[in-house]
Amino acid sequence: MNSKLEDNNTTISYFKEEVERFVKERRWTKFHNPKDLIQAIGIEVSELSEIFLFKDISLDTIHNNKDLFENISDEIADVFIYLVSLLNRLNVDLTSIFIRKMKKNEEKYTIEEFDGTYRKL
Repeated sequence: MNSKLEDNNTTISYFKEEVERFVKERRWTKFHNPKDLIQAIGIEVSELSEIFLFKDISLDTIHNNKDLFENISDEIADVFIYLVSLLNRLNVDLTSIFIRKMKKNEEKYTIEEFDGTYRKL
C-alpha cells in the first residue's frame, strides 16, 4: 500500500478495490454474506465502544496518548473495512446513497427546526 495516500487524495474506489483484493486473496468471499458482515460491523463497533466504557476520555487525552489513539484508530479502521466489504458484497455505490440520504436528512432535520439542538425547536 502507498503510505502517501490521505483522505484528500484517495477515492472510495481505492478502498473498495483494496478490500476486495484482500478478501479474494484469502478466499474469504464465501464468508462475506450480508448477515455476517453486518454482525462483524456490530462487533467492531462494540470493540470501539469498549475503549470508552466507564471512562471520561477527552479529545486531548486521545490525541496525547499515542497507544490510545492507535487503538481507537485501529477499531475505526476495522469498522470501515467491514463496511466497505458490505458495500462490495451488495454492489452499493456509496456516493449515490450518501447524496440521497443527505437530501433526506436535510428535509427531515431543517436548520430552522434543529439549529443548535438535537430536538425540534
